[in-house]
Amino acid sequence: MFEDKTTIIGIAGGTGSGKTTVVKKIVEALPPHYVAVMPLDSYYNDTSHLTDEERHAINFDHPDAFDWKLLHKQVNDLREGRAIEQPTYSYLQCNRLPETIHVEPKPVIIIEGIMTLLNKKLRDLMDLKIFVDCDPDERLIRNIQRDTIDRGRTVSMVVERYLEVLKPMHEQFIEPTKRFADIIIPQGGENTRGISILRNYIEGLVPKE
Repeated sequence: MFEDKTTIIGIAGGTGSGKTTVVKKIVEALPPHYVAVMPLDSYYNDTSHLTDEERHAINFDHPDAFDWKLLHKQVNDLREGRAIEQPTYSYLQCNRLPETIHVEPKPVIIIEGIMTLLNKKLRDLMDLKIFVDCDPDERLIRNIQRDTIDRGRTVSMVVERYLEVLKPMHEQFIEPTKRFADIIIPQGGENTRGISILRNYIEGLVPKE
């Protein structure tokens, strides 16, 4: 159905870099119902077979935490015109939820997440690769704001996790993927000019009626 004209966009960047803002601006620039967004966070491995203690011990900022095979399959399904049942994930339960989200094929597919550009097989499906860059201190502040409100963590818990897990994982796995990007957007979601240029480019990919 959409195989010949589907545009697949990968958007990566550190946690708290502003990826969601960039995705939102792109979606707003395109016709309604034109975009399918596939958050990498929805594709954490199913850990139903593990105990609560084992689940909470998982490093969710390591590539091994993601179900790359399922993500690649579902991106490919959408590209070839097949609807998917996208998994959903609970940060509070550290596991997938029974509910899925029905996603129909769309002309534009956006894959968004911290390690979106890490997996070569997935990267090879992309027509445009974007890395959203942001200063580490700003990302830390955004993590504190988000996790204390949405994920029930204290400030000290967020800072400790940032220093022990997020920072080393970012330096080892996320930052190096910047070299795969076609476009790098500094200052994350605050870079209105960069996002505007990106929007104009993507709008140009949309067939005119």
